[in-house]
Amino acid sequence: MNNEHQKLLEQNILLQKHFRYYLSENYSSKRKLLIALHGYGQLAQYFARKFDPLPSDFALLVPEGMHRFYLQGSSGRVGASWMTKEARETDIQDNLNYLNHLLSHVMEKHVFEEIFLLGFSQGGATAARWYHQGPSRFQQFILWASVFPPDIDKPVRTTGKKHFVLGTEDPYYTQENQASECAYFSELGFHIHRFEGKHDIDQATLISILENN
Repeated sequence: MNNEHQKLLEQNILLQKHFRYYLSENYSSKRKLLIALHGYGQLAQYFARKFDPLPSDFALLVPEGMHRFYLQGSSGRVGASWMTKEARETDIQDNLNYLNHLLSHVMEKHVFEEIFLLGFSQGGATAARWYHQGPSRFQQFILWASVFPPDIDKPVRTTGKKHFVLGTEDPYYTQENQASECAYFSELGFHIHRFEGKHDIDQATLISILENN
């Protein structure tokens, strides 16, 4: 009996999938929209609580990353991720397609005067790619405790306002990295915002950005 080694080729198939998101119930009465992309291991419904309350003229849209998983072991709390290192390029394209379709779906029912895009931590990389794909769709971009991903050469220069936000005690940044990152984004036209705190959304800083535009 001859045993033959089979050569396997990686392939893909495109299918429909349900994506979960949360949107303000009264969004059709609002002039502005804040889209917030969560960080690694978070769920949209809990991440959304960090944006309550918002200025009265804002609606909130919180998409959830397509990959959900148990945070510890095989049971218990669940989190979501935008991607991993595996099949990264495919996930990047799927994320962009998802977000583009979601925004079009929401705007079919109500057109907002201004759209603010915020990406926190891991969600910042996905937000940066989305912003980079079509910056004219967003009047303001907020990169919060995150970096531009390596597949984007550098942040594009646009007429819309761009913000970089970082806590003074963020454990993912050394003091040297904090200074260099702030200087880098400042040179690229970002408004720099610092707050006393760690790797989290600071409500006072957020409201200040949203109200002073």
